[in-house]
Amino acid sequence: MARFSLLGVAVLLGSAVLTVSSAAQPAPKTPVFHAQFGAAWMEVGDEFLPPPGGPGPVVNDPRYPYIDNGRARREGKQPTYRVADLSNPILQDWAKEQMKRANDEVLAGKVPFRPRERCYPGGVPGFVVYTLVTPFFFIQTDKKVTIVNEGGPEARRVYMNVPHSENPKPSWYGESVGHYENGDTLVVDTIGITTKAFVDNYRTPHTEALHVVERYKISDGGKVLEVLITVEDQGAFTTPWSAVQRFRLVQGRPLTESTCAENNFDHFNFGVAPLPQEDTPDF
Repeated sequence: MARFSLLGVAVLLGSAVLTVSSAAQPAPKTPVFHAQFGAAWMEVGDEFLPPPGGPGPVVNDPRYPYIDNGRARREGKQPTYRVADLSNPILQDWAKEQMKRANDEVLAGKVPFRPRERCYPGGVPGFVVYTLVTPFFFIQTDKKVTIVNEGGPEARRVYMNVPHSENPKPSWYGESVGHYENGDTLVVDTIGITTKAFVDNYRTPHTEALHVVERYKISDGGKVLEVLITVEDQGAFTTPWSAVQRFRLVQGRPLTESTCAENNFDHFNFGVAPLPQEDTPDF
């Protein structure tokens, strides 16, 4: 009986030590992506940047230099539209053919489709190259991270620490689930993206098999947000590929109301895509 009592005391003491030790462990560090009040994240550019290594994104055809509005103003040049470089080996033949038709329209003088300019959702991963002029904001809770772009406005919802649905219904931003890694990175895994959306600003198509993983990490003392993006789609691409996007922290830029679809008309009859319409109200 005495041996049993002493053993019981030892077990209880051991359990107590484990409990105290567990309680003393610090909670896992959660990176903070929401900027302080009055600050926001702005894209450094609306092009995907090359990855550290391996296959990369579609870029502009060097035969037809792309000059955005800002550069045109600085250099006194005529702005141009993007023309995709179809020599990128990541593209399957059907995707090249579709993109060539889009290129031909631009070279013929037509205005290409861009989701931001016509008030459409940006898709994934196109969301992070959506616009140069409106900022991004993060709203973080334990169960969900919401990423908002002021233009539109557009919002993505990332559900934390849960698995994907078995068969998510395709949508503009798909189904995103996430988790934190190493105390400094938000990992976002997205599937179920509608084929109405493009991958980038070159109108690169995809299939419903598109799978995107984004790794958000803050650097440079909190002044830079970098996203490493990995894209897989065996129906559209010959191989998985990666890209990078960066944001800079700007002060004096609180979230404000910006309604894209108001006063957005085709004044010069360029035959641009019509604004999205919905016949059935949400409520």
